[in-house]
Amino acid sequence: MNHIQTRSTGDGALLRRYEYDDGWIVAADLGVDDETVTVDTVGDTAIVVVEGPDGPVESELELPGAAADAVVNNGVLTVEGER
Repeated sequence: MNHIQTRSTGDGALLRRYEYDDGWIVAADLGVDDETVTVDTVGDTAIVVVEGPDGPVESELELPGAAADAVVNNGVLTVEGER
């Protein structure tokens, strides 16, 4: 396993990327309730929309490849892909 990057942008999500021989994982600690998050993946981009009290906030995450799966559990977004 290779831990590629750890990034936190101010009050933003903690983002980590892991690469394995057969795939990769991008994980982001969003710190919000699961039901407030919508995730769509298009090519090598994950589009994350969080519904907040002031309306929706949209972010895009660059992925190392096309996503095979994207889930949110306990406020943590996990996107997985294959090599």
